[in-house]
Amino acid sequence: MRLILLARLLLFPMLASNVAGEESIRKPNIVLVMADDLGIGDVGCYGNNTIRTPNIDRLASEGVKLTQHIAAAPLCTPSRAAFMTGRYAVRSGMAGSGAVQVILFLGGSGGLPPGETTFAKRLQQQGYTTGLVGKWHLGVSCEHTGDHCHHPNQHGFNFFYGLPFTFLNDCVPGMGTSVQAGLQHALRNMSVLLAVGLFTLVCVRARGLVDISLWLLVVLLSLSVLAVAVWYIPFGLLPRWNCIVMKDQSVVEQPMTVETLPVRMLTEAQRFIERNAHRPFLLFFSLAHVHAPLFRTAAFAGRSRQGRYGDDVEEMDWLVGELTKTVDSLGLANDTLIYFASDHGGHLEDSHPLIDQAGGWNGIYRGGKAMGGWEGGIRVPGIFRWPGRLAAGKVVSEPTSLMDLYPTLKYLARDTQPDRPLDGHNLMPLLEGTVDRSEHEFMFHYCGSHLHAARWHPADSDSIFKVHFSTPNFSPPGAVGCYDTQICLCHGDHVTHHDPPLLYDLFQDPSESRPLGPDTEPRYAEVLRQAAEAAYRHRRSLAGKQPDQLTWEKILWRPWLQPCCGTFPFCGCKEDTR
Repeated sequence: MRLILLARLLLFPMLASNVAGEESIRKPNIVLVMADDLGIGDVGCYGNNTIRTPNIDRLASEGVKLTQHIAAAPLCTPSRAAFMTGRYAVRSGMAGSGAVQVILFLGGSGGLPPGETTFAKRLQQQGYTTGLVGKWHLGVSCEHTGDHCHHPNQHGFNFFYGLPFTFLNDCVPGMGTSVQAGLQHALRNMSVLLAVGLFTLVCVRARGLVDISLWLLVVLLSLSVLAVAVWYIPFGLLPRWNCIVMKDQSVVEQPMTVETLPVRMLTEAQRFIERNAHRPFLLFFSLAHVHAPLFRTAAFAGRSRQGRYGDDVEEMDWLVGELTKTVDSLGLANDTLIYFASDHGGHLEDSHPLIDQAGGWNGIYRGGKAMGGWEGGIRVPGIFRWPGRLAAGKVVSEPTSLMDLYPTLKYLARDTQPDRPLDGHNLMPLLEGTVDRSEHEFMFHYCGSHLHAARWHPADSDSIFKVHFSTPNFSPPGAVGCYDTQICLCHGDHVTHHDPPLLYDLFQDPSESRPLGPDTEPRYAEVLRQAAEAAYRHRRSLAGKQPDQLTWEKILWRPWLQPCCGTFPFCGCKEDTR
């Protein structure tokens, strides 16, 4: 007995040490912050000296800054789908083949398929409490208003508060519309023509000039009423249908009160962190800034040197700072990975008479939002802060992707369960400096579901070759953007197919201003061959992809799918923010 007691006394410190060690290896908290439409040139640590972003700059100085961080698409819906799933959006059907490239109505049936897997779902399975505060823009329902098959709660988020759609011009009176303005104009003209024609025939019949059948007038009246209904009900009431706030699966505000939205979102994000401070959590703070029509918060009005857009960037930076303070004040800094990025580049064409320039600046990079493979639409800020784990002030200039977050978070959550093939790679070896080479030898750049470009980072070279198979046709000719249509399209007569493809070396020419040829690039033929073969292999890997979620059939408004606060069609409520 004495020997047993002595053994226990000797072993107890070792066992206690092992238990303490296991408890100390806590899975890290994850805070992901994503801006909307922010240009890489809008941030101080990426070269801007006219807009103040001290809080984002501080994250970079205390962590790792990526200088070649790439979005998988130059538009919201496909970029965010790829970010959430770690795979190109075309695999999940979230990349349109025609004029429609994003979700247009909350009352449509398209969205991130229920069978898709998000990083939130994977971390939820590993014991994380998961929350999304802010923008979703990946659909809500499939067949009826209550199924919520595309909703964040069905894709791994325990908690959701924010915009199931996005922030757009329709949400602010006097700012016009952002949704299919050309289609709205055509429907409105049709309504006017039918009404004028009906009025003329009624006058002719009343004067007895021509004997017109009463049934013809009834048919024309019915068509006129139908035309007005088809135009006005879905489009004229867009603020009520799309500009709403949800908390989990309930609509809490319809239409939204824009003036108080930023602070409400920040408060919900802070409360989520406070509620879950003693257990591993994932928070995705998906900002509505700096998407047009921009916010008009009095505290930030006129503060910047870049007008209303600059004011919005500085307010966004403040939101990032307040969220970081919450993490640090709770003593969670060393246990929390904070990530900051934008979903894609700035919208160069976006402007409005009331606020002048409403889109961002993409620095030295050519192009912007919705411009296919041009660098300005896909190169975004990428910052990771994790004190004690990641070296402060480190810069990584290797190609990385928003799709890399999925496998990185899986690794940090110690998720070793089988998964489907991914297009992203675990970033931790690059961030920690155990490797100095990206796993992305090839990356592919989509415009909708059309493959526009590919980049190749040869293993034996510092060069990063970009091959453009197609590029958008800018309008008016000579412009750098589609100012006539406000957004570039990806197909048909809207693009130029290059034979041979355009070739640039981003290592030597990041602004894509000097195309290479056989006389200026010794590896010219090899690069084109490598890119073509990689694109072929990539296309073959798309077998079994999900059906297209962005067809007209799926994205057009359906009354029975419309989220509603109250009784449809009399939807309306205001959130109690006391």
